[in-house]
This record gives sequence, structure tokens and C-alpha cells, in this order.
Amino acid sequence: MKLLTTAIKNNVLSSMIRILDQNRIQLLNANQRDLDLFQKDDQAMYDRLIIDDQKIDQMIKAVDQVKSQEDPVHQEISKQELDNGLKISNKTAPFGTIMIIYESRPDVTIEAAVLAFKANNKILLKGGKEALYSNKMLVEFWHKALEENNLSTDYIQLFTLNREETQAFLKNPTEKLDLIVPRGGDKLIAFVKEHATCAVLVSGRGNNFLYVSEHANWEQSKKVILNAKTDKISACNALDKVLISTKIDHYQEKILDLATMLKANDVSILVDANIKKVLKDAPLIADESIWKEEFLAMKCCLGAVHSLEEAIEKINNNSGGHSATIMTKDAKEAQLFMEQVDCAAVYQNASTRFTDGGQMGVGAELAISTDKLHHRGPLGLKQLVTNKYYIFGDGQIREY
Repeated sequence: MKLLTTAIKNNVLSSMIRILDQNRIQLLNANQRDLDLFQKDDQAMYDRLIIDDQKIDQMIKAVDQVKSQEDPVHQEISKQELDNGLKISNKTAPFGTIMIIYESRPDVTIEAAVLAFKANNKILLKGGKEALYSNKMLVEFWHKALEENNLSTDYIQLFTLNREETQAFLKNPTEKLDLIVPRGGDKLIAFVKEHATCAVLVSGRGNNFLYVSEHANWEQSKKVILNAKTDKISACNALDKVLISTKIDHYQEKILDLATMLKANDVSILVDANIKKVLKDAPLIADESIWKEEFLAMKCCLGAVHSLEEAIEKINNNSGGHSATIMTKDAKEAQLFMEQVDCAAVYQNASTRFTDGGQMGVGAELAISTDKLHHRGPLGLKQLVTNKYYIFGDGQIREY
């Protein structure tokens, strides 16, 4: 796509802010159509689907935050002059065309589009069928904002393909794709990886762990666990697994205390053989593969470990590479945990719910990347560019 000036891009975003605010009722009505058609068999997906005035305010805030951020395109990364006189500058450049495939969340239609557009990319939005009417309305708003500023609506496109059509498009895209971001569960990610012919950046899978060390503040640990588990079960940064040191003071009492708290807050628990010795009535984990599962439900696994090293190994072997927390007052222990655990975000004494672009100071996010190339963690505006080398010469030739 043609490179646009920062002023033109920001004018489009100003238009979008106004259009979103002035057309709230239209958007709420479209979302209600989606909600009426949705079967509430998946509470997490239903929660993600809901749009209300507060969610619209958050959409407006996301667009405004991106508008206020520095344009990430054509920023100089480095420069040097060689002995032969060549002047080399490495600058940021747009990816080109990005496709994002996501389920249920209409707010992604705002955040993904605003970030891609400000970074001068074209974006193809493949939302889930459960959010069809909401997404259509939001893309209609985007197109109005583009047209108001004499720009092509090609910058932001909504795809309403079924599974077979999506598979065919991924195998033989009708236009050049530079990056695909699947934002969802394991099945979606596996589907995209199997059929895509361009780069895929994996996002969205959680299965986050929290380790309670023998040096933890117990009351603080309970508070963090409860928040991370119950604050928003539909989020990829929600907690699924808790590991507890067998060396913690009053170990059995604390296991009983934790189980009581979780049950009081409607969280069902599964336990390993060690915890089962204390919580005799709790269901035993029968299949070890459950340690790799993301729940997106009011469910949690409790396990006991005998050392920090065992906790790190268990997390690295099973987590989704998203977020992990250690509860400890020992700074050296925390440092070792944070260095050795292979996740995009690692915490000491804090809830995994903070792994979020807005909470981490990035602003709006395209997704939370669990890949190591080219970026891990929240994909904000600065991460939606690649780079390009500019070499300026005066007739130099290579002679060796």
C-alpha cells in the first residue's frame, strides 16, 4: 500500500473516534443480534462477544492512544558509513499485508485494524461467525472513516469465509500475504500453521502457571491467585495451574486454606498425587496431558513441587509460553525463576492478568505473541513494522 503521512493516518483515526461515539446504538444493536444467535455453551466465548457502552469507550480509547503514539514507519534504527564511502541506514518499514484470524472478540476488529493502519499495513480481518454482525458494523465504520479522508477501503477488509474457504485462501491466497496472526486456541493455531504459505506469528494461547515458593507471603499469594484465576476466565492471561513448594511452612494447612478459598469462589480443582494426600476428596489428575491444557473456565490444577528447579522444569515442559509468576520474598530466587522460565512475560509477586498491551504501557495490541520471532509479548504499534536498509553510494563497486 502507498505510504501515508502521519497526518493523514491520524485524521482517519479522528474520524473513527467520532463515528464510533456517534453510532453506539447501531453497534449495540448489531452486537445484540450476535448475542441472540449465540448458544451459551461456551461462557468464555460469550463473555468475549459482549459489547456494551464501557466496551465502546475502551475501543475509542484504544484508537485515541494509537493516534497519539509516534508513527512507527520510517524510523531510523541504525546508521553507519563504511570505509568505502557507502552510507547505510536501517529504517523501519511496513510489513505489507497482515491477516488476523480470531474468534468472538469484536474489539479485536478495532485494535488490530487501528494498529495495522497506523503502521501503514493493509489488514485482512477474519473474525468468527459468532461476531458477524458486530464485525460488519465495525468495518463499516472503518470504511466511512477512510472514505471521509479520500482513502481506499482496501486498507481494512473483513473476510466472512467458512472453514473450507479459509483453508483454500490460506493455501492459495488471492493476494500476497506477508504475515498471518491466529489469535485463539490450539485448534485454530494448528489449522493456520497447517495451511498457511507465509509467516505465521502465534498468539493467544495461555495455560499460565504460578509457583508459590517456601519464601512466599501466603496472604499475598492467595490474593494474586484469586485475581489471576477468576478476574476474567476468557482471557489468555488467566491462571490455570498453581504449584506449591512442599517446603513452605504449615504446608498442609495452606493447601487446605487455598482449596477452601478456590471452592468458595466457584473454582473447581484437580490435584496431583502429592496434593491428593492432603485434599483427599479432590479429583486426581488422571492424565498428565492436562498440565498442557488451557482451561478458559473456572477450573484450576494444584500440584506440589520439592524445589525451584522442579517448578521451572514443570512450567517449561507444559505452559503455553505466555505468562508465569513466582510468589516469593527472595529476590535471588525470583531472578533465577524469571531468567529460567521460558515465557513471554514472567512475574514476581503479581497477577498474570497484567500481560496486556494496555496494562504494560504498549497501548492497543494486535495480540500477545508467544513466538520468539520477531517479538514476544504484546504486539503493539512499534512491533507491526519490519525493517529496510537504505544504502547511498557514489559509484562504488565491490572488487573482492
